[in-house]
Amino acid sequence: MSSPHINADPGAFADTVLLPGDPRRAQHIAATLLDDAVEVTDVRNMLGFTGGWNGRRVSVMGTGMGIPSTLIYATELVRFYGVRRLVRVGTCGAVDPDLRLGDIIVALGAGTDSRVNRIRFRDYDLPATASWPLVERVTRTARARGKPLRVGNVFSSDLFYHPDAELRPALARMGFLAIEMEAAGLYCAAAELGAEALAVLTVSDHISHPGGMTPEQRETGVDDMTRLVLDALTAD
Repeated sequence: MSSPHINADPGAFADTVLLPGDPRRAQHIAATLLDDAVEVTDVRNMLGFTGGWNGRRVSVMGTGMGIPSTLIYATELVRFYGVRRLVRVGTCGAVDPDLRLGDIIVALGAGTDSRVNRIRFRDYDLPATASWPLVERVTRTARARGKPLRVGNVFSSDLFYHPDAELRPALARMGFLAIEMEAAGLYCAAAELGAEALAVLTVSDHISHPGGMTPEQRETGVDDMTRLVLDALTAD
């Protein structure tokens, strides 16, 4: 049977699902990168597809923006469809001054201003960290290609327009690389559900500098990162 927010048939998803926030980016990945991709869900236009990469079955599905939306789909993918690996492929705003547009970040850990992890973990602090086997796969593949990337902490905010003017400089002082809106919740949910999770991010803008990727570039400009992730996840 389908889940409350996904109308895919049983077995429609691979055990590995890429999770871009934008369902149009999921559609783009399916159409331009995956082999023989077919649409498997379209509830609320949150599109999901299953296809192939390097002879391996892989799925991709949009999650929407923010931790609450992401957790709906991550939870249902694991509980109802047996998905074992959840990999966010998204964009972020850099706070580290050395990062540039298009740079790739592997989010080793994720801080947050959200309450969702405390609600899940009885009001205790939970170390929201990526699954090491996935981190190791992506970084090993990048090294083999001579592809530079940064590994470190990101900050997952519930607020895109944040009222705390001191947050960004504080994050920079504490060594955070970037701000995004989903990784911390995804990591905690995966821990509770017994799944693996990782967030790999392309820098789409820099918090301290004007300019950034256009909406079209955000939709298609993460292809290089996505190919890297797909190769890493399907390597023997």
